[in-house]
Amino acid sequence: MSLKLPVASVVALLGPAPVRSAVCGALDEDSARCSDGHGGLGVLRLTAPAHEPLAARLARVDAAGAPVVLVQRLTDGLPAAQRRTLLGALRGPAGRGATVLVDDVDPVAALAVADAALRAHADGRVELEALPDAAALEAVLP
Repeated sequence: MSLKLPVASVVALLGPAPVRSAVCGALDEDSARCSDGHGGLGVLRLTAPAHEPLAARLARVDAAGAPVVLVQRLTDGLPAAQRRTLLGALRGPAGRGATVLVDDVDPVAALAVADAALRAHADGRVELEALPDAAALEAVLP
């Protein structure tokens, strides 16, 4: 599977849970390349057991220094408010230049912090979708 994802951004993975899981499982940490196809990029995969406290998860997100960060079900087991806090923290690595791909138990919550969406279909297709700029939407709303 070949994906071109935007740099310095959070990308929410959308689609049925089993399809999202298959996409994450198929991503090879050793094959990430820059947009010109040169050299390998470092990839960090972040997951957490459901019992891990929020503080430990936040610390790992804060320490994420790889150019590509795969966030796979990192919020599992957290209540909604903590899930939102953790997902919001993903803006940190993106702000430092990382491409952050997020598969979350609640894809709608992941969309709240995302710059783009990667829609995974049951037939194996994946499509990158730009998301509207929230500030631009606010300017149009009364």
